[in-house]
Amino acid sequence: MTIELRVLAEDEWDVWYRTLNWAFGGAIGSAEEVELWRSLTEVERSIAAWEGDRVVATASTFSFGLSVPGGDVVPAGGLTMVGVAPTYRRRGILRRMMRQQLDDVRAAGEPLAVLTASEPSIYGRFGYGTATWQLSAEIETRDVRLSPPPGIDDVEIRVAEPADVLAECEALYARQLPLRPGRPARLPRWERFPLHVPAHLRAGASQQLCVLAERAGELLGYVRYITAPAWTESGPDGTVIVQDLEAVDPAGYAALLRYLMEIDLMSSVRLANRPVDDPLLHLLSDVRRCALRTRDGMHLRAVEAGAALAARRYATEVDVVLEITDSFCPWNEGRWRLSGGPDGAVCARTADAPDLALSANELGSAYLGGISLTALAGAGRVRELRPGALTAASTAFTSPVAPWLPHNF
Repeated sequence: MTIELRVLAEDEWDVWYRTLNWAFGGAIGSAEEVELWRSLTEVERSIAAWEGDRVVATASTFSFGLSVPGGDVVPAGGLTMVGVAPTYRRRGILRRMMRQQLDDVRAAGEPLAVLTASEPSIYGRFGYGTATWQLSAEIETRDVRLSPPPGIDDVEIRVAEPADVLAECEALYARQLPLRPGRPARLPRWERFPLHVPAHLRAGASQQLCVLAERAGELLGYVRYITAPAWTESGPDGTVIVQDLEAVDPAGYAALLRYLMEIDLMSSVRLANRPVDDPLLHLLSDVRRCALRTRDGMHLRAVEAGAALAARRYATEVDVVLEITDSFCPWNEGRWRLSGGPDGAVCARTADAPDLALSANELGSAYLGGISLTALAGAGRVRELRPGALTAASTAFTSPVAPWLPHNF
Protein backbone atom coordinates (compact mmCIF):
# COMPACT_ATOMS: atom_id res chain seq x y z
CA MET A 1 0.00 0.00 0.00
CA THR A 2 1.21 3.53 -0.80
CA ILE A 3 2.51 5.65 2.07
CA GLU A 4 1.34 9.25 1.80
CA LEU A 5 2.95 12.25 3.51
CA ARG A 6 0.68 15.14 4.35
CA VAL A 7 0.41 18.08 6.73
CA LEU A 8 -1.17 17.23 10.08
CA ALA A 9 -4.73 18.35 10.82
CA GLU A 10 -5.76 19.54 14.30
CA ASP A 11 -8.12 16.60 14.85
CA GLU A 12 -5.40 14.10 13.91
CA TRP A 13 -2.99 15.11 16.68
CA ASP A 14 -3.92 12.38 19.17
CA VAL A 15 -3.37 9.48 16.79
CA TRP A 16 -0.22 11.19 15.45
CA TYR A 17 1.19 11.55 18.98
CA ARG A 18 0.38 7.93 19.83
CA THR A 19 2.44 6.82 16.83
CA LEU A 20 5.32 9.03 17.98
CA ASN A 21 5.21 7.43 21.42
CA TRP A 22 5.09 3.95 19.91
CA ALA A 23 8.26 4.77 17.97
CA PHE A 24 9.91 5.95 21.21
CA GLY A 25 9.00 2.91 23.29
CA GLY A 26 5.37 3.46 24.19
CA ALA A 27 5.60 5.71 27.29
CA ILE A 28 2.81 8.23 26.67
CA GLY A 29 3.52 10.32 29.77
CA SER A 30 1.22 12.23 32.08
CA ALA A 31 -1.84 14.14 30.91
CA GLU A 32 0.03 17.35 31.77
CA GLU A 33 2.98 16.35 29.58
CA VAL A 34 0.74 15.39 26.66
CA GLU A 35 -1.11 18.70 26.90
CA LEU A 36 2.18 20.63 26.98
CA TRP A 37 3.37 19.03 23.74
CA ARG A 38 -0.03 19.50 22.16
CA SER A 39 0.12 23.23 22.94
CA LEU A 40 3.64 23.54 21.51
CA THR A 41 3.03 21.56 18.31
CA GLU A 42 2.72 23.70 15.20
CA VAL A 43 0.34 21.46 13.29
CA GLU A 44 0.80 23.44 10.08
CA ARG A 45 4.52 22.51 10.26
CA SER A 46 3.93 18.86 11.19
CA ILE A 47 4.10 15.84 8.91
CA ALA A 48 2.09 12.63 9.18
CA ALA A 49 2.94 9.59 7.07
CA TRP A 50 -0.22 7.59 6.40
CA GLU A 51 -0.77 4.07 5.16
CA GLY A 52 -4.50 3.97 4.61
CA ASP A 53 -6.06 5.15 7.87
CA ARG A 54 -2.94 4.45 9.97
CA VAL A 55 -0.25 7.01 10.92
CA VAL A 56 3.09 5.23 10.54
CA ALA A 57 5.59 8.10 10.96
CA THR A 58 5.74 11.60 12.38
CA ALA A 59 7.85 14.76 12.19
CA SER A 60 7.34 18.37 13.18
CA THR A 61 9.12 21.72 13.08
CA PHE A 62 9.22 24.45 15.71
CA SER A 63 9.65 28.07 14.64
CA PHE A 64 12.68 29.41 16.48
CA GLY A 65 14.98 32.37 16.59
CA LEU A 66 18.53 31.21 17.31
CA SER A 67 21.29 33.36 18.79
CA VAL A 68 24.44 33.34 16.65
CA PRO A 69 27.97 34.75 17.08
CA GLY A 70 27.78 38.53 17.31
CA GLY A 71 24.50 38.54 19.24
CA ASP A 72 21.98 38.53 16.40
CA VAL A 73 18.98 36.18 16.41
CA VAL A 74 18.46 34.24 13.16
CA PRO A 75 15.26 32.41 12.13
CA ALA A 76 15.64 28.64 12.37
CA GLY A 77 13.42 25.61 11.95
CA GLY A 78 13.68 23.23 14.89
CA LEU A 79 13.14 19.62 13.78
CA THR A 80 11.35 17.63 16.47
CA MET A 81 9.01 14.69 17.20
CA VAL A 82 10.55 12.50 14.52
CA GLY A 83 9.47 8.89 14.73
CA VAL A 84 8.87 5.94 12.44
CA ALA A 85 6.78 3.01 13.65
CA PRO A 86 8.98 -0.06 14.22
CA THR A 87 7.27 -2.10 11.50
CA TYR A 88 7.76 0.63 8.88
CA ARG A 89 11.50 1.24 9.08
CA ARG A 90 13.91 0.90 6.15
CA ARG A 91 11.30 2.01 3.63
CA GLY A 92 12.72 5.49 2.98
CA ILE A 93 10.02 7.26 5.04
CA LEU A 94 12.50 9.17 7.19
CA ARG A 95 14.35 10.43 4.15
CA ARG A 96 11.10 11.64 2.58
CA MET A 97 10.16 13.48 5.78
CA MET A 98 13.61 15.08 6.00
CA ARG A 99 13.28 16.19 2.39
CA GLN A 100 9.89 17.79 3.02
CA GLN A 101 11.00 19.39 6.28
CA LEU A 102 14.05 21.09 4.78
CA ASP A 103 12.08 22.23 1.74
CA ASP A 104 9.50 23.77 4.08
CA VAL A 105 12.20 25.47 6.18
CA ARG A 106 13.68 26.94 3.02
CA ALA A 107 10.26 28.13 1.83
CA ALA A 108 9.70 29.79 5.21
CA GLY A 109 12.86 31.86 4.74
CA GLU A 110 14.72 30.21 7.63
CA PRO A 111 18.41 29.85 6.71
CA LEU A 112 19.10 27.33 9.51
CA ALA A 113 17.65 24.02 10.66
CA VAL A 114 18.47 22.59 14.09
CA LEU A 115 17.63 19.49 16.11
CA THR A 116 18.52 17.43 19.15
CA ALA A 117 19.15 13.82 18.26
CA SER A 118 17.96 10.70 20.04
CA GLU A 119 20.59 8.87 17.97
CA PRO A 120 23.22 11.29 16.60
CA SER A 121 24.38 8.93 13.86
CA ILE A 122 21.09 9.35 11.99
CA TYR A 123 21.20 12.98 10.90
CA GLY A 124 24.65 13.36 9.37
CA ARG A 125 23.32 11.85 6.15
CA PHE A 126 20.98 14.87 5.86
CA GLY A 127 23.73 17.46 6.26
CA TYR A 128 23.51 18.17 9.99
CA GLY A 129 26.69 18.66 12.01
CA THR A 130 27.17 18.72 15.78
CA ALA A 131 27.27 22.43 16.63
CA THR A 132 27.12 22.49 20.44
CA TRP A 133 28.31 20.28 23.27
CA GLN A 134 26.90 20.05 26.75
CA LEU A 135 28.66 19.36 30.03
CA SER A 136 27.15 17.24 32.78
CA ALA A 137 28.38 17.08 36.37
CA GLU A 138 27.45 15.32 39.60
CA ILE A 139 29.13 17.19 42.45
CA GLU A 140 29.97 15.14 45.56
CA THR A 141 29.09 17.86 48.04
CA ARG A 142 30.59 16.12 51.09
CA ASP A 143 34.07 16.36 49.58
CA VAL A 144 33.93 19.31 47.15
CA ARG A 145 34.08 22.91 48.32
CA LEU A 146 33.16 26.16 46.59
CA SER A 147 35.75 28.92 46.14
CA PRO A 148 33.51 32.00 46.45
CA PRO A 149 34.17 35.00 44.20
CA PRO A 150 34.04 38.60 45.52
CA GLY A 151 30.55 39.90 46.25
CA ILE A 152 28.90 36.56 46.96
CA ASP A 153 27.90 37.59 50.49
CA ASP A 154 26.01 40.59 49.10
CA VAL A 155 23.68 38.26 47.22
CA GLU A 156 20.34 37.40 48.80
CA ILE A 157 18.71 34.03 48.16
CA ARG A 158 14.91 33.87 47.98
CA VAL A 159 12.67 30.84 47.53
CA ALA A 160 9.66 31.33 45.27
CA GLU A 161 6.94 29.31 43.58
CA PRO A 162 8.21 28.65 40.03
CA ALA A 163 5.00 29.85 38.38
CA ASP A 164 4.87 33.02 40.49
CA VAL A 165 8.24 34.30 39.25
CA LEU A 166 8.07 32.95 35.72
CA ALA A 167 7.84 36.38 34.09
CA GLU A 168 10.93 37.66 35.91
CA CYS A 169 12.93 34.53 35.05
CA GLU A 170 11.91 34.67 31.40
CA ALA A 171 12.96 38.33 31.23
CA LEU A 172 16.40 37.40 32.57
CA TYR A 173 16.65 34.54 30.07
CA ALA A 174 15.86 37.00 27.25
CA ARG A 175 18.63 39.33 28.48
CA GLN A 176 21.09 36.43 28.24
CA LEU A 177 19.98 35.44 24.74
CA PRO A 178 22.50 37.50 22.69
CA LEU A 179 25.43 36.72 24.99
CA ARG A 180 25.94 33.09 23.97
CA PRO A 181 25.34 31.44 20.56
CA GLY A 182 22.97 28.50 20.38
CA ARG A 183 20.20 29.80 22.61
CA PRO A 184 16.65 29.65 21.23
CA ALA A 185 14.44 32.70 21.62
CA ARG A 186 11.42 31.42 23.52
CA LEU A 187 8.24 32.20 21.61
CA PRO A 188 4.71 32.41 23.07
CA ARG A 189 3.62 29.19 24.82
CA TRP A 190 7.25 28.19 25.43
CA GLU A 191 7.25 29.99 28.79
CA ARG A 192 5.53 26.87 30.21
CA PHE A 193 8.30 24.56 29.04
CA PRO A 194 10.82 25.29 31.86
CA LEU A 195 8.18 24.44 34.49
CA HIS A 196 7.76 20.91 33.15
CA VAL A 197 9.46 18.06 35.02
CA PRO A 198 10.03 15.11 32.64
CA ALA A 199 8.55 11.77 33.65
CA HIS A 200 11.95 10.09 34.08
CA LEU A 201 12.84 12.62 36.80
CA ARG A 202 9.52 12.70 38.66
CA ALA A 203 9.54 9.26 40.31
CA GLY A 204 10.33 9.67 44.00
CA ALA A 205 11.31 13.32 43.57
CA SER A 206 9.96 16.56 44.98
CA GLN A 207 7.89 19.14 43.18
CA GLN A 208 9.91 21.64 41.19
CA LEU A 209 11.47 24.34 43.37
CA CYS A 210 12.77 27.77 42.36
CA VAL A 211 15.35 29.96 44.08
CA LEU A 212 16.25 33.50 43.07
CA ALA A 213 19.54 35.34 43.59
CA GLU A 214 19.07 39.07 44.14
CA ARG A 215 21.13 42.11 45.08
CA ALA A 216 19.33 45.20 46.37
CA GLY A 217 16.12 43.95 44.75
CA GLU A 218 17.72 43.26 41.35
CA LEU A 219 17.40 39.76 39.96
CA LEU A 220 20.86 38.26 39.30
CA GLY A 221 19.87 34.69 38.57
CA TYR A 222 17.60 31.77 39.27
CA VAL A 223 17.69 28.02 39.53
CA ARG A 224 14.87 25.52 39.08
CA TYR A 225 15.47 22.09 40.59
CA ILE A 226 13.97 19.05 42.24
CA THR A 227 15.31 16.90 45.07
CA ALA A 228 15.43 13.10 45.11
CA PRO A 229 15.74 11.96 48.75
CA ALA A 230 17.58 8.73 49.48
CA TRP A 231 18.94 6.98 52.55
CA THR A 232 21.66 4.41 53.14
CA GLU A 233 22.87 2.66 56.30
CA SER A 234 25.23 5.62 56.75
CA GLY A 235 22.50 8.24 56.59
CA PRO A 236 21.00 10.67 54.07
CA ASP A 237 22.21 10.33 50.48
CA GLY A 238 19.86 12.48 48.38
CA THR A 239 20.47 14.22 45.08
CA VAL A 240 19.66 17.74 43.97
CA ILE A 241 18.69 17.62 40.28
CA VAL A 242 19.12 20.96 38.54
CA GLN A 243 16.80 21.62 35.61
CA ASP A 244 18.03 25.06 34.63
CA LEU A 245 20.33 27.66 36.09
CA GLU A 246 20.84 31.21 34.81
CA ALA A 247 22.89 34.06 36.26
CA VAL A 248 24.10 37.42 34.98
CA ASP A 249 27.24 37.79 37.11
CA PRO A 250 29.80 35.60 38.94
CA ALA A 251 28.54 36.36 42.45
CA GLY A 252 24.96 35.50 41.57
CA TYR A 253 26.01 32.25 39.91
CA ALA A 254 28.23 31.22 42.81
CA ALA A 255 25.55 32.09 45.37
CA LEU A 256 23.06 29.80 43.64
CA LEU A 257 25.62 27.00 43.35
CA ARG A 258 26.53 27.36 47.04
CA TYR A 259 22.87 27.17 47.99
CA LEU A 260 22.42 23.96 45.99
CA MET A 261 25.53 22.37 47.52
CA GLU A 262 24.35 23.11 51.08
CA ILE A 263 20.80 21.72 50.95
CA ASP A 264 20.22 19.45 53.95
CA LEU A 265 20.09 15.66 53.53
CA MET A 266 21.57 15.83 50.03
CA SER A 267 25.01 14.45 49.14
CA SER A 268 25.25 15.39 45.47
CA VAL A 269 24.16 18.03 42.97
CA ARG A 270 23.45 16.83 39.43
CA LEU A 271 23.63 19.27 36.52
CA ALA A 272 22.77 17.48 33.29
CA ASN A 273 23.24 20.28 30.78
CA ARG A 274 25.73 23.12 31.19
CA PRO A 275 28.01 24.92 28.71
CA VAL A 276 31.41 23.29 28.32
CA ASP A 277 33.03 26.52 29.59
CA ASP A 278 30.72 26.73 32.62
CA PRO A 279 32.06 28.71 35.62
CA LEU A 280 31.61 25.72 37.93
CA LEU A 281 34.85 24.29 36.49
CA HIS A 282 36.70 27.17 38.15
CA LEU A 283 34.66 27.46 41.35
CA LEU A 284 34.96 23.93 42.72
CA SER A 285 37.84 22.55 44.76
CA ASP A 286 38.03 19.12 43.10
CA VAL A 287 36.53 18.57 39.65
CA ARG A 288 37.63 14.93 39.78
CA ARG A 289 34.79 14.38 42.23
CA CYS A 290 32.24 15.88 39.87
CA ALA A 291 31.85 13.06 37.31
CA LEU A 292 32.32 15.46 34.40
CA ARG A 293 31.13 14.29 30.98
CA THR A 294 30.46 15.89 27.63
CA ARG A 295 28.07 14.87 24.89
CA ASP A 296 26.59 16.31 21.73
CA GLY A 297 23.91 18.94 22.15
CA MET A 298 22.40 20.69 19.14
CA HIS A 299 22.89 19.57 15.54
CA LEU A 300 22.72 22.30 12.89
CA ARG A 301 22.64 22.54 9.13
CA ALA A 302 22.67 25.54 6.83
CA VAL A 303 19.53 25.37 4.71
CA GLU A 304 20.59 28.44 2.72
CA ALA A 305 24.38 28.53 3.01
CA GLY A 306 24.88 32.06 1.73
CA ALA A 307 22.17 33.59 3.91
CA ALA A 308 23.32 31.64 6.96
CA LEU A 309 26.95 32.73 6.62
CA ALA A 310 25.92 36.36 6.12
CA ALA A 311 23.62 36.28 9.17
CA ARG A 312 26.35 35.97 11.81
CA ARG A 313 29.36 38.10 12.70
CA TYR A 314 32.99 37.04 12.81
CA ALA A 315 35.71 37.45 15.42
CA THR A 316 38.23 38.87 12.92
CA GLU A 317 38.13 40.17 9.37
CA VAL A 318 37.86 37.32 6.90
CA ASP A 319 37.79 36.96 3.13
CA VAL A 320 37.61 33.33 2.11
CA VAL A 321 36.16 31.25 -0.72
CA LEU A 322 34.43 28.10 0.52
CA GLU A 323 33.73 25.16 -1.76
CA ILE A 324 30.71 23.43 -0.26
CA THR A 325 29.40 19.98 -1.09
CA ASP A 326 25.78 19.31 -0.12
CA SER A 327 24.06 16.45 -1.91
CA PHE A 328 20.84 16.69 0.13
CA CYS A 329 20.36 20.44 -0.44
CA PRO A 330 22.10 20.80 -3.83
CA TRP A 331 21.29 24.52 -4.10
CA ASN A 332 24.12 25.03 -1.58
CA GLU A 333 26.70 23.24 -3.74
CA GLY A 334 29.53 25.27 -5.18
CA ARG A 335 31.79 28.18 -4.28
CA TRP A 336 30.85 30.97 -1.91
CA ARG A 337 32.92 34.04 -1.07
CA LEU A 338 32.51 35.05 2.56
CA SER A 339 33.73 38.54 3.47
CA GLY A 340 33.12 40.02 6.87
CA GLY A 341 34.17 40.68 10.42
CA PRO A 342 32.84 41.93 13.77
CA ASP A 343 30.45 44.39 12.12
CA GLY A 344 28.75 41.94 9.76
CA ALA A 345 29.32 39.89 6.63
CA VAL A 346 28.27 39.22 3.07
CA CYS A 347 28.34 35.91 1.29
CA ALA A 348 27.70 35.36 -2.42
CA ARG A 349 28.45 32.86 -5.14
CA THR A 350 31.75 33.23 -6.91
CA ALA A 351 33.80 31.68 -9.70
CA ASP A 352 37.07 32.41 -7.85
CA ALA A 353 39.42 29.62 -6.84
CA PRO A 354 38.42 27.98 -3.54
CA ASP A 355 40.44 28.41 -0.35
CA LEU A 356 38.75 25.73 1.76
CA ALA A 357 36.68 22.67 0.87
CA LEU A 358 34.07 21.25 3.23
CA SER A 359 30.65 19.65 3.27
CA ALA A 360 27.38 20.88 4.75
CA ASN A 361 28.09 18.80 7.86
CA GLU A 362 31.32 20.64 8.65
CA LEU A 363 29.69 23.98 7.92
CA GLY A 364 26.97 23.12 10.43
CA SER A 365 29.50 22.11 13.07
CA ALA A 366 31.62 25.25 12.67
CA TYR A 367 28.76 27.72 12.26
CA LEU A 368 28.24 28.70 15.92
CA GLY A 369 31.95 28.94 16.65
CA GLY A 370 32.30 26.13 19.16
CA ILE A 371 33.99 23.58 16.88
CA SER A 372 36.94 24.95 14.98
CA LEU A 373 37.60 24.50 11.30
CA THR A 374 41.17 23.61 12.31
CA ALA A 375 39.91 20.72 14.46
CA LEU A 376 37.73 19.49 11.61
CA ALA A 377 40.69 19.74 9.25
CA GLY A 378 42.69 17.64 11.69
CA ALA A 379 40.08 14.93 11.24
CA GLY A 380 40.36 15.23 7.46
CA ARG A 381 36.91 16.79 7.15
CA VAL A 382 38.02 20.25 5.96
CA ARG A 383 40.71 20.68 3.26
CA GLU A 384 42.91 23.75 2.99
CA LEU A 385 43.40 24.66 -0.67
CA ARG A 386 45.26 27.97 -0.14
CA PRO A 387 48.05 28.14 2.47
CA GLY A 388 47.03 30.25 5.44
CA ALA A 389 43.32 30.19 4.66
CA LEU A 390 42.50 27.58 7.32
CA THR A 391 44.02 29.51 10.24
CA ALA A 392 42.47 32.80 9.14
CA ALA A 393 38.99 31.33 8.65
CA SER A 394 39.13 29.21 11.80
CA THR A 395 40.05 32.25 13.88
CA ALA A 396 37.26 34.33 12.35
CA PHE A 397 34.61 31.65 12.97
CA THR A 398 35.39 31.28 16.70
CA SER A 399 33.12 32.49 19.49
CA PRO A 400 34.53 33.92 22.76
CA VAL A 401 32.05 31.75 24.69
CA ALA A 402 31.07 28.19 23.90
CA PRO A 403 27.76 27.86 22.07
CA TRP A 404 25.15 26.10 24.13
CA LEU A 405 21.58 24.85 23.83
CA PRO A 406 20.09 25.22 27.35
CA HIS A 407 17.17 22.85 26.81
CA ASN A 408 15.99 20.20 24.39
CA PHE A 409 12.96 20.59 22.16
